[in-house]
This record gives sequence, C-alpha cells and structure tokens, in this order.
Amino acid sequence: MNYTTQMDAAKKGIITDEMKIVAKKESIQINQLIDLMAIGQVVIPANKNHKSLDPHGIGKNLRTKVNVNLGISRDCMNIEKEIEKLKIALDMNIESIMDLSSYGKTKEFRDRLIGLSTAMVGTVPMYDAIGHLDKELKDITEEEFLDVIRQHAKDGVDFITVHCGLTRNICKKIKNHDRLTHIVSRGGSLLFAWMELNNKENPLYTNFDKILDICEEYDVTLSLGDACRPGCIEDSTDNVQIEELIVLGELTKRAWDRNVQVMIEGPGHMAINEIEANVILQKRLCHEAPFYVLGPLVTDVAPGYDHITSAIGGAIASSKGVDFLCYVTPAEHLRLPNLDDMREGIIATKIAAHAGDIAKNIVGAREWDKKMSKARVDLDWEEMFSLSMDPIKARKYREESKPTHEDSCTMCGKMCSMRTVKKILNDEEFSLV
Repeated sequence: MNYTTQMDAAKKGIITDEMKIVAKKESIQINQLIDLMAIGQVVIPANKNHKSLDPHGIGKNLRTKVNVNLGISRDCMNIEKEIEKLKIALDMNIESIMDLSSYGKTKEFRDRLIGLSTAMVGTVPMYDAIGHLDKELKDITEEEFLDVIRQHAKDGVDFITVHCGLTRNICKKIKNHDRLTHIVSRGGSLLFAWMELNNKENPLYTNFDKILDICEEYDVTLSLGDACRPGCIEDSTDNVQIEELIVLGELTKRAWDRNVQVMIEGPGHMAINEIEANVILQKRLCHEAPFYVLGPLVTDVAPGYDHITSAIGGAIASSKGVDFLCYVTPAEHLRLPNLDDMREGIIATKIAAHAGDIAKNIVGAREWDKKMSKARVDLDWEEMFSLSMDPIKARKYREESKPTHEDSCTMCGKMCSMRTVKKILNDEEFSLV
C-alpha cells in the first residue's frame, strides 16, 4: 500500500519505520500515535531525502522537543564553526536543528548539515532567497521564491518555515497600528517589504497550493511562521497577531487536505500572565496542530540573560500544551551566539521543556527526577552526574571544590542533611566534630 507523506500513511493505517521509532522512543502505543498523526495533532518531520535522520515526533502526549538555530551570515561565514555547533548540539541530544543561513555558500553548508545531522533539519527559505538568487528583494519573482523552497525540499530539509499568513490586509493594519516593534520576524519583514515594493499580495499565500505540491512530493512538514509575533511584551496578543493566527488556522486545514504535516509557530515576547491564554487560543484556532514557540521571553530588559527570560516562559508554555521550544541563548538581541552561548541556551531550554513535561505527565518525565532524588539520598555522586542534564558542568563544580568528607559537599560538609539522616536511620556512628 503506497503513501505520499507520514500523514497520508497514518490516515491509511500504514505503520512506517519512522512511526515505529517514535513510538518506541516515546513509550506510546503505535495505534495511538497513528490516530494523533491522522488528525494532525502529531507530526514526524522526515524528508524522504534526509537519509541520516533519526526521527522524532512533535505534538500531543509526546515529550517537548527542543530546536537549536545555527547558520552562516554575511558577517559570520565560517562553515566549520557552524558544523562544530551542530556536533555539540547532537552530543547534547537535541532533536532539531534550524539552518538560518542567509549569505555565502548556503547550499554547500545545507548539504553538509543534512548529511551529518541525525536530528531533523528545518530552514527558512526566505532567508536564502536573496543570497541564492543574487538579486535585489524587489526583483525576485514569485516563481523564484518557489524555486528556492523546491531546492530546500529536494536537498532533504524536514520542515520549512514559511510566513504564508501575512496578508495585505494585515500589512495595512501594521502600517496604521501603533505597534511598538512593528514586524520583528526577519522572514516576515522581508515579505512585508516585497509586498510593499511590488504592491502585491504575499506570494507565499497566493501560491500556497504550489507550496503544498512541493511538501507532498518530498514529505516536508510546514512550520507556518508567525510574521506578526510580538517583539516586545507591549505588543503581545494584539489584533494583528490574532488575525494572522486565524489565517494560519485556515491554511492548516488546506494543508491537511493534501496530507501535508503542519506545525504552528508562536510568540515571541509575552507577559507571563498571557502565556496560557495564547496557548489555548492557538490550539483552538489552529485545530490542535503542534505549537512551536520562541521563548516566549517574559521581559524585555535582560539582554545577556535572555536564555533565562526565555526558559521561564518556555516552561510555562510547555506545561500548558506547547510541543516544541526554539532555544534562546544569552546572545539573543546582541550577536551571533558562540559555542558557550549555544550550550547555555540548550541547557536552559531543555530545563524548560522537561519542567513542562513533568506538568503534562509525559511518560518517563517524573521517573528521571525520582532517580536523581534517590541518588541524592544515597549520596551517590557518580549516579547524580550520570543523571544530570549537564553532567560535565555538575562534575566540574564538584571537582573544583573538594569536600573533606566524600559523602558531603563543601556547602554543608558534615552537616549535610542527607548524610545526617542516613546515618541516624542506619544506626551508624554520628559526629559533627
């Protein structure tokens, strides 16, 4: 029995190899996974040409996944450095990599990335259009935009971010609205400029069926981008953000009719008390499609620490039903992240994802914490290191400050609560002097 995409297979009741792998990873019944995929609540981004992929599922009843951004730009064109970031991200068990390359040898980098990456790979073809086509934005034709999308799909990209929901009507509201940060999405701002310069409707909106043709052919998952995501907490949950979300909900159903898998991208910057309402709204308007968010960052005043502002928002978002978190590093808003920034961003986002999974009662989430607590009770340092989200840092901290007594640390010494109670309960000799 033939199928075109993972969603098509699910609708036909066909169990793919990718489904088997995901079901095993998630400890979920294969029939439950298929049912969720058939109605669009779970996706498995898996391009037919990504041969090195170790697939992951994103969506309802699954662990919250984490994405890492990297890529070359006009100011930073060191391909080897970005490949080093990829290898570190994979070593840290990241499920998704987004190549945001916008200048230079983008195809050469993308080919190497896809060839090496066991994680799913996403791109934003709009970023690549200007450099790839080597022409001014205004002069790019609608067909040329599609050519770039087609090339990314052919190369093996598992999901693409396309800002199809930014219509001319929404653009008018942005121009006449008192939005403080206007459009902060890079892809959205480029589309806005193209539309204004050419006095035309969004080419990704008018050519949506052609994009679906490409996605269906290669089984590329659509990540419907939020061009109007808030770039500051002042702009969150405003009318242009919501109107775009309504359009994305309409496009989601059109994609599902073609068996194309869909994720919805979300905010951005947002006050902490608005996060739950935004998750509920997205799930309602976009028919429970998986939700993919950047942050959300819960305050605008912490440059250099935005991995923390993002992790706070990400933990809440994940706990309320967000399925996929895009990492944010300490360098956000300031510069391209280096290797240390990347590690910090990954760990902060993984903490947020796991905290959300505990709240959602995802299979296995609490068991991890229970094992760590048992290791602490037993004062089993090696077990604690092995269970740590960042074993290298945990071991480094302990080795930098060695205690007099191996069954304690230099914070509490012989007054360690675990040590004290353990000795008393075991009728062992006890002394604090």
